[in-house]
Amino acid sequence: MKRIAIQGIAGSFHEDAAQRYFEDEVEVVECKSFTTVCEFIDADKVDFAVMAIENSIAGSLLNNYQLIRDYHLRIIGEIYIHISMNLLVNDGVEAKDIEHIHSHPIALQQCMEYIEQFYPNAQLHEKLDTAASSKLIAAEKLTNAASIANLRSADLYGLKILDTGIETNKKNYTRFLILSKHGNPTVGTNKASVCFEVGHFYGALARVLNTFAENEINLTKIQSVPKIGKPNEYTFHVDIEWDKPENYDRAIHQVLKSASSLSILGEYTKGNLHNQ
Repeated sequence: MKRIAIQGIAGSFHEDAAQRYFEDEVEVVECKSFTTVCEFIDADKVDFAVMAIENSIAGSLLNNYQLIRDYHLRIIGEIYIHISMNLLVNDGVEAKDIEHIHSHPIALQQCMEYIEQFYPNAQLHEKLDTAASSKLIAAEKLTNAASIANLRSADLYGLKILDTGIETNKKNYTRFLILSKHGNPTVGTNKASVCFEVGHFYGALARVLNTFAENEINLTKIQSVPKIGKPNEYTFHVDIEWDKPENYDRAIHQVLKSASSLSILGEYTKGNLHNQ
């Protein structure tokens, strides 16, 4: 049975991503932070990890890019999970009783229009993740509070679903990376995540990006990440896709001539969108 490290606890979207990606039975190892997740892989305490890297509303998790590099982890896959939020309460609690709402800060942000419309006077409480909020509500048998989480949290912690689909954007997805200490063979892959640095002169970044275009490589994401302790210096993370492997190989060799450094963080198969 594969051991999978996740940030958060059972019922979280990270656990959902792990179950959906690996499909067969897995043992999910709960971690309090993304740093702990990386430490567990590095120490061979788990086989793989699932790590959120970007959300279609909240944007990228820049620190996670840094962690992947610092721990020399390899990206071996990805999965996109549709983020549907629900208002959960204990049995007997009604809408009029809610004075407190608990959830992850990003989840609260994603549901702010709903909260302002129906619970404008409720106190908001930020927790480590959505599932932890639900676990707290259930464990303390709170009668004046609700959590915002997914449907699995309701089943797992015995909560009543007071309202469903309360997120502002109904097309909200989070992209999760599958991480390992070892990478995939290049053969059969069609997507890669790479990071590079360029010199401080005009056209340096454009030269690298044009190299991908000239080789018919589709650039699906570009993210600049500040270099710690070095003002005005950045590492560029890009996701690229290809139809012909030879185009990818040629592009990488050509980019090496233009970039001051280049690292391939992982080669893998493009992920699909998973709805709840």
